[in-house]
Amino acid sequence: MKKRIVVVGSANADYSMRTETIPMPGETLSGSDFQFALGGKGANQAMACARLGGAVDFIACVGDDTAGQLALAAYEEAGINLEHVHVVDSPTGSALIFVADSGENSIGVAPGANARLTPTHIDAASQTLCDADYLLMQLESPMATLTYAAAMASKSETRVVLNPAPAQLLPEALLRSVDVLTPNQTELATLTDQPIDSAEAIQMAARSLLDRGPETIIVTLGAAGALVVSRDTCIEVNAPSVTPIDTTGAGDTFNGALLVALTEGRTLVEAVRFANHAAALSVTRRGAIDSIPGRVEVDGFL
Repeated sequence: MKKRIVVVGSANADYSMRTETIPMPGETLSGSDFQFALGGKGANQAMACARLGGAVDFIACVGDDTAGQLALAAYEEAGINLEHVHVVDSPTGSALIFVADSGENSIGVAPGANARLTPTHIDAASQTLCDADYLLMQLESPMATLTYAAAMASKSETRVVLNPAPAQLLPEALLRSVDVLTPNQTELATLTDQPIDSAEAIQMAARSLLDRGPETIIVTLGAAGALVVSRDTCIEVNAPSVTPIDTTGAGDTFNGALLVALTEGRTLVEAVRFANHAAALSVTRRGAIDSIPGRVEVDGFL
């Protein structure tokens, strides 16, 4: 039987537009390629787990609207267990995304139904959560709910992986329940209030987080790969070179791929290498969920 992953997180409808550059404050730019797609960091990561061969349960809220119906159908088709995805009387969360010609992006998020995910929903899924091997979370859901879920998982020896995105400060109670933390450089700077201007600074900042609970920090570095930091380890894991088209969802693909590899018994460094390759493939195409590669494709790329 496959080891199971539980994802607690957000489900969004993404509205994206391509522009020459990211609009500055007060600036209006002509855009092209306006698209609607399903997204949300929780859904992206759950879809990545499923598409890459993982057994995944999703705990989330969607709205009683067209976007919510489309989301549920897509999740079911991907093979995600939807027993704990709740339809609530709020609009499905939404994200507005500008994608520059360089591939960089700028995103604004309205939580909608995601704000309705409560500890009561976690209690309803307690057996699923406590029986899982891994819990994967992000920060587009209420902090109190995430802290509650992490504490429940930690007590039952379900390993907790937290992707601290979007960047924000975290309560110490949440960090104490986390086993693996996966920030990018911006998120690392926010969490530590330290300058991240060199390789040495990244290592120092990551190590400072180890004293607050997590056993391992995996700092994602974009095209440079990732840095794995624990009390006795600091290992750089390079990423393959690709030409980026759209970086939306790359971090979510990385996290989903990481969890799948860990449930398959790979070492942490092997899992990060697998995740780097999955994320690299994702930036060569547009969209969030649409950009997540399949398992055969990642294995071939490796």
